Amino acid sequence: MSFSLIALIAAIATLGLGLGFLFASTTMLKQWGMNAPDEAKVMSRRIGAVYLGLSTILFLARTNMPTTEAIAIGGAVITGLLAISGLFELKGGRVSKGILVSTVVETLITIGFLSSLMK
Repeated sequence: MSFSLIALIAAIATLGLGLGFLFASTTMLKQWGMNAPDEAKVMSRRIGAVYLGLSTILFLARTNMPTTEAIAIGGAVITGLLAISGLFELKGGRVSKGILVSTVVETLITIGFLSSLMK
């Protein structure tokens, strides 16, 4: 099987997993036979962000795009979604203000990745 084909299949699979964990965390956890307390749902949504970024990297890596650009875009997707997720969880009262340290770091990393794409 060619890299391009397996990368496309993996990109589609991780897109599905990412969307599932991000938007249907309770369902995903219950499919695993787990309870779905807020703590598990928070972490599931954050895992969803990582899956979506991985999906982006895999999808872009199968093209003629330079690897460093694919990684930078995927990294920006991951860290950007993690920052947004952290703020969403804070606003919903599921986490404490301590998550702001992570969201600031994630935002700075996102900016760093995006700035590396400017030529």
